[in-house]
Amino acid sequence: MYQHHCLSNGIRLIHRHTDSQVAHCALMINAGSRDENLDEQGLAHFIEHLLFKGTRKRKAFQIMSHMENVGGEINAFTSKEDTCIYGSFMHTYYRRWFDILSDITFNAVFPEKEMGKEKDIIIDEINSYLDSPAEQIFDDFDEIVFNSHPLGRNILGTPDSIRLFDGDSIRNYILRNYVTEEMLICSVGRIPFKDLITLAEEYFGAAPHKVRPATRASFDGYRPAQKVVKRQNHQAHCMLGNQADGLNNQRKTALSLLNNMLGGPGLNARLNMSVREKHGLCYNIESIYQPYSDAGVISIYFGTDSAAIDKTLTLIHKELKLLREKKIGSLQLKRAKTQLIGQLAISFESNLNEMLFNGKNHLYFNQTETPEDISRRIEAVTTYDLQEIANDVFNPSTMSMLLFKP
Repeated sequence: MYQHHCLSNGIRLIHRHTDSQVAHCALMINAGSRDENLDEQGLAHFIEHLLFKGTRKRKAFQIMSHMENVGGEINAFTSKEDTCIYGSFMHTYYRRWFDILSDITFNAVFPEKEMGKEKDIIIDEINSYLDSPAEQIFDDFDEIVFNSHPLGRNILGTPDSIRLFDGDSIRNYILRNYVTEEMLICSVGRIPFKDLITLAEEYFGAAPHKVRPATRASFDGYRPAQKVVKRQNHQAHCMLGNQADGLNNQRKTALSLLNNMLGGPGLNARLNMSVREKHGLCYNIESIYQPYSDAGVISIYFGTDSAAIDKTLTLIHKELKLLREKKIGSLQLKRAKTQLIGQLAISFESNLNEMLFNGKNHLYFNQTETPEDISRRIEAVTTYDLQEIANDVFNPSTMSMLLFKP
C-alpha cells in the first residue's frame, strides 16, 4: 500500500496514493516530552505551539492563513514520544503545504512577545486541566506507574516550568531532538510518488544530516503503589492498573484484544455491562491500554459516588479474576476478534487516522501495516495468550491504584 523513500539527509518519506480530492500529509518527529531534561518539563509541547507564531518570512497570521485561504487545515500535537504537524487540503495544494511545513520546521524564530502570550495560554490550559479530575487522574496515574522516569511526566508541564522557558531552552531542545534521522514525512493523497519525492527534496533535502546525540533511557523498576488523594469533588475518581508491554512487544495485539473485551468503547464491554448496566454504579467506566515504543501501561478508570467506591472495586476485581482464572470460550473469543477487527476497519476508513497510525509505525520501526496485516495478528491470538497476559497484568499483588476521594 505504501511507497517508501529516504532523502540523503535521513528524512524518510512514505506515501499511499488515493483518488480522493482531499490529501493528508504530516511531518512526524520522534521527539516528545520523554526527551525533555528534568528542568524542561512541558518544553516539547511549548515548542509545538510556538512553531506557528512566526518564521523568518511569515508572521503568525500568515502561517494560519496559508492553508486556510485554500480551504485546508493545519494542526499539530505533542505526545510523550513524538511531535506531529499535519495538514488536510485539496490534493492540488501539495506544494503550498510543503512550503509552509518546511518553513515552520526550520525557520521558526520564536518571538519574545509571542512566547509571553503562549506561556499564559498554556498555563491557562494547565489550570483548566487541573479543574477536571477525570483528566488529571490519567497523568497522575502515569506518575505512579513510571515513577521518576520521563514517561511519567505530564506533557503540559507545570506553571513554574513554563515560566522559565526562553529562547535558549527552545534552541537547545531542538538542537538535540529535531534531527533528520528522527523525521518522517507521511502522505495519503492523489499525487504521483515521484512528484512527492521532488517536493520533499526541494523543501527538506537541504537540511543537514543529523543523528540524535543520546539514546532514550529505557524504563524498568516498576513498583506497585496505592495512593488516596483528598479532593473537593462531587464524585470519586479512581484508576487502577499495571505496567504493560510496549509497541515493540509481540504481545501488544493480545493486550489490545484483552483490553477491548474488558473495557473498550463497545457498550458490551465486560466492565460496562457489570458495573454500569447491571448495578448502575457509574456513568463512565473504561479500560485503557497505552503502549509506548518500549513500555506501556494498562489501566481502568471509573468515576462514581464516594459511597460506591468499594462495591465498584469489588466488581472490577471480580471481572479481573474471571479473566485470570477462566478460559474464554471459542465463541466468545471469535466475537471479540470480530468486534476489534470491525472497530479498526472503521478507524482506517479515515485516511487521516490511517496515515497517522502508519506514520508512527514507520517512525519507530520502519514498517507500515495494512488492515489485513493487523487482522491476521488479531486472528492469531489464542485463549491461552489472553489468560497468560491477564495473569500477568491483572495480578492483584502488582497492580497500582490512585483514588481521588471527596
